[in-house]
Amino acid sequence: MPNIEEPKLISGNANLPLAKAIARRMSLHRGVNVGLVDARVERFNDGEIFVEVFENVRGEDMFIIQPTSNPANDNLMELLIMCDALRRSSAARITAVIPYFGYARQDRRTKARTPISSKLVANMLVGAGIERVLTMDLHAAQIQGFFDIPVDNLYASPIFALDIKTQFAGRMDELMIVSPDVGGVARARELAKRLNAPLSIVDKRREKPGEIAEMTVIGDVKDKVCLIIDDMVDTAGTLCKAAEVLVENGAKEVHSYISHGVMSGPAVERVTNSVMKSLVITDSIQPTDPVKSAPNIRIVPTAPVFAQAILNIWHGTSVSSLFEAETLSPIYDGMYAAE
Repeated sequence: MPNIEEPKLISGNANLPLAKAIARRMSLHRGVNVGLVDARVERFNDGEIFVEVFENVRGEDMFIIQPTSNPANDNLMELLIMCDALRRSSAARITAVIPYFGYARQDRRTKARTPISSKLVANMLVGAGIERVLTMDLHAAQIQGFFDIPVDNLYASPIFALDIKTQFAGRMDELMIVSPDVGGVARARELAKRLNAPLSIVDKRREKPGEIAEMTVIGDVKDKVCLIIDDMVDTAGTLCKAAEVLVENGAKEVHSYISHGVMSGPAVERVTNSVMKSLVITDSIQPTDPVKSAPNIRIVPTAPVFAQAILNIWHGTSVSSLFEAETLSPIYDGMYAAE
């Protein structure tokens, strides 16, 4: 096997700006140019996806950067076909870097005769030849068990904690971390521990998906600066309603920190017109122009943490070390001050 001097990155069309940002960060870390492998990923007239890699990848450690966001099916097929192209080109190892893992909400059977689609997607990825997965904030932690290969699940909460300590400096004693549903309590509690802040829960009851029948706040949020923590925001209906309920219960301000900004349909309009002072999302999904121009939506970068995670995987060192502020703060180049 040839000596592998550098990890090789290749990207699909799902989030090319993030892939380029990861390559730039890795170039800074390595002191040498780490670019994206020259390839074309395009479609025939009937929608079929075609991939051609223009560089030699034989014996290389390959990292495919491709979130499976909207259009989820097209982006998933791009990922699978890119993997097949690399495997048939004799790449030594193929790691899928999936900042946003689509189909993660279908992680269990909620009713009779329904699929577990995230398990099917896991089988497809492994069957295509992917040997390792790097992702961020899976909707359900048990999805890692759907794979028979290593899965590294990064967390946005350490990045959010650094951002919160900067944005709310001098007001930390006013903060209240809020989980928008009972299922997200573990995620919110983890961030609350990092910030030494109290925790509240918004208990919601659905009549059917996309509709909220009733919301109740568990905990005293009066005169608090509430930070809603969740893994994804889709149409933002639940999020905006939760913000309204918190204000009705006496919250001074409401802000939201959400890992994945799916932002479908009326989401931007709802957030813009809501009582939320700000919505902070990551760039795991490529933000649209309306999202970038919204006055109360802010985007924090994930390229620094993904670049370091890729280098750690390539070196065979710990990825979990990136969960700590002491490790993460220097990676963000002083963007957030260390404790």
